[in-house]
Amino acid sequence: MTTPPRTPASFSIDSPVEAPKAPRHPASFDDNIRLTPEAADPFEAEAVATGDLTVPVAIPRKRRFSFGKLALGALGLIVSLALGLWFDGLVRTLFSRSDWLGYTAIGAVIIFVLAFLAVVGREIFGIMRLNAVQALKTRAADAAIARTPKAARAVVDELTLLLATRAETALGRSRLKETEEDIIDGIQLLHLAERELLSPLDRQARQLILNASKRVSIVTAVSPRALVDIGYVVYESARMVRAMADLYGGRPGTLGMMRLMRDVLAHLAVTGSIAVGDSLISQVLGHGLASKLSARLGEGVINGLMTARIGIAAMDLCRPLPFHALKRPGIGDFIGDLTPGSSKA
Repeated sequence: MTTPPRTPASFSIDSPVEAPKAPRHPASFDDNIRLTPEAADPFEAEAVATGDLTVPVAIPRKRRFSFGKLALGALGLIVSLALGLWFDGLVRTLFSRSDWLGYTAIGAVIIFVLAFLAVVGREIFGIMRLNAVQALKTRAADAAIARTPKAARAVVDELTLLLATRAETALGRSRLKETEEDIIDGIQLLHLAERELLSPLDRQARQLILNASKRVSIVTAVSPRALVDIGYVVYESARMVRAMADLYGGRPGTLGMMRLMRDVLAHLAVTGSIAVGDSLISQVLGHGLASKLSARLGEGVINGLMTARIGIAAMDLCRPLPFHALKRPGIGDFIGDLTPGSSKA
């Protein structure tokens, strides 16, 4: 037995249907309205007066020929010849007294030469590693604008080889291995490599900067002498820069470390970021926080922020790829940790 189909029924609508509104005609602004120029804008003026907390991106200095380097090279050659003549005279003198003294001197000279060559080789390899990181960063910038993904794939392979000893990148390397047969746009491939390989290292780099800044802030806040403050800031900054270079695969030697520190300090000196003036103090210690902190604690916070700026510049120089897919850290990321009471002020 089938149910008969329901016949259509009509419904009454109590509320009337609103008629569509007429479109609004274009209105003209009053001629008296003028745009405020940037110079007269109070917000722009305040930003200029207080300064920007964003540290400019650090770029390695170009190595050029200089007569100073030539003079140092010639002086090094002269010192080497003088040491060779001195060793020769010493060995001859010892042989004239006793044969065993001469052979002992020869053995000591051989050990010294081998150890010296090992140190020189380590320094050369350290500088070569730093140059390789900078060259990789330059090739990555060129590959990002290339039309074919071949150059980007070569950069990713070299980056994978550079970070092959880092256990934190094992998962990222395996994921990038799976994309070898896929055709991916060059810039997207670089972004993928940056997320997979450099994201865990960037987190460690941020932690290195934060820990160094906290130590500098605490030590300089309780130290009795300004000379102690300067010495500890230099020590902690050098330690942080070396750890940063080792984290990203640079592992510089003593000479490479000196060159890296020179690049960092030169960048901060040129950009004016190393000079922390009243503008930064007012941003950090303003809004009632200055009345809650002692002068020494305020100086410790400022020294900690200066260390953070040095760390960000070192991160720019040591990182194999420039920041594109990931956010570059700024001073604002560390202010909350160095001044925990600022959010309540």
